[in-house]
Parts: sequence; C-alpha cells; structure tokens
Amino acid sequence: MDLIQIILLALIQGITEFLPISSSAHLILPKEVLGWPDQGLAFDVAVHFGSLIAVLAYFRKDVGNMIGAWCTQFGSNGQTDDSRLAWMIIIATTPAGLFGLLFNDYIETNFRSGLVIAVTTLVFGVALYFADRRTELHKNIYQVGIFTALVIGLAQAMALIPGTSRSGITITAALFLGFTRVDAARFSFFMSIPIIVLGALFKTIELLESGSVEWLDLGIGTVLSGISAYLCIHYFLAFIERIGMLPFVIYRMVLGGFLLWMFL
Repeated sequence: MDLIQIILLALIQGITEFLPISSSAHLILPKEVLGWPDQGLAFDVAVHFGSLIAVLAYFRKDVGNMIGAWCTQFGSNGQTDDSRLAWMIIIATTPAGLFGLLFNDYIETNFRSGLVIAVTTLVFGVALYFADRRTELHKNIYQVGIFTALVIGLAQAMALIPGTSRSGITITAALFLGFTRVDAARFSFFMSIPIIVLGALFKTIELLESGSVEWLDLGIGTVLSGISAYLCIHYFLAFIERIGMLPFVIYRMVLGGFLLWMFL
C-alpha cells in the first residue's frame, strides 16, 4: 500500500470501529470498489490495536474501577456494581468468542463480499431504526443482567458477518431491551475491549506464522486509528442523545443501496 491508502484505511478503521456502520465492511470496500490491494493481516492487527488503545484510554477510569472491583470482590469488599458489570461483560463476550473459534474461517471464506455487505448493511440498519424508536429507553448500564448480557452477546456474535457492525448490532439489542442510548453505547464499547483483544491475539498468531511486516506502515496505521477512534468515541457519546441513531440509519440505507446497485 502507498501512504495515502495507509492513512485512509487507518482513519476508516478508527472512525467506523465504534460507530454503528461496520468497520469490517468499510475495510473490505476499498478493495471491492476501488480495486485497492488487500491491506493484509498485519495492518488489520495494527489498526485494531489502535482502536483498543483508544477505548482503553477513553474509559480508563471505568475500566480501572471494574478491574479493581472484580479482583477484590472475593475479599472483604464483596461484590459491587462495578464487579458485577465486569462479570456481565465477560458473559457477553463468551458467545462471540465461541462463534469466532468455530466459524471464523468459514465466514472469512464465504461472506467477505460486496453483496453480503450490502444486505447486512440494509437489514441491520432497519433494525437499528426500529430499536431507536422505542419510547421507553430508561435502563442504565448497571441494570445489565445475565439474560441481557447473553442476548447482547449473541447479537455481537452475529457481527462476525461483514456489514453487520459489532457496535451497531449490540447497541440495537440494548435499545430493544430498554437501555438508554448512552448506556447502550457504553456497554457496547466496554464489550469491544475483550473482543478486540481476542481478535488481535488470534490474528497476531496468524501473523507470526506468515512472515515479515512493514513496521513503519503499521506504526502509522496504529497511531491514526487510535486518534480517530478516540475522537469518534468522544463525539458519538456527546451527541447521541440529541441526534439519535437516524443519521447512521440513513447512511446505512444509502451505502446499502449503492452496494446493491454495484453488485447485483
């Protein structure tokens, strides 16, 4: 890849990772639409690592509280809201981890196409629209229970299919279950931490077996992805209650329609 492609792909990853519009789809599209070379496994690892740094940095206080509470819950402090939330994130991560181990290779072989992205972009965009129209969005993040965590976790597992959007489908599920937009987004972001770690580790193992890498390219991708993801999280949470999900639904409809026109 040349420098322009590296910059654009890193920004695409950072911006789309936490928006409900599918980062994996947008990383596939330049190759499908513009004929760009595949960015490769190493670059995928780098830009996802940048996104991971961004979410950890932005939610460093929350993450620290959850880790501390989870580690001390077996002592005199007992279970707290933060330790319970940590357990719910672990439970919610389990379905995607299992589905990834079982079906990742099959999905990589059979579902990474423009037509699949078009269909999933449209279908789950409509689902996001109806979820956002619910009038009783009052639950907060500490009201996530085992059933709720499993439902949202199963939704996250569906995001293995390109175009679904991991953040989009988990926010959609949380909205359908009655959570506020902000807390639906926050839980989705917290869920992204272990799933990005697992995905990055899995791809790193593959990378170590595959050969050499361009470290400068990976460094640029990591930094740009991290900065853009951090800013995206900040502004998404700042404006979500006011703007709702409609702009992202409209974007998905336009993108999905364009892709159908291209690939049908």
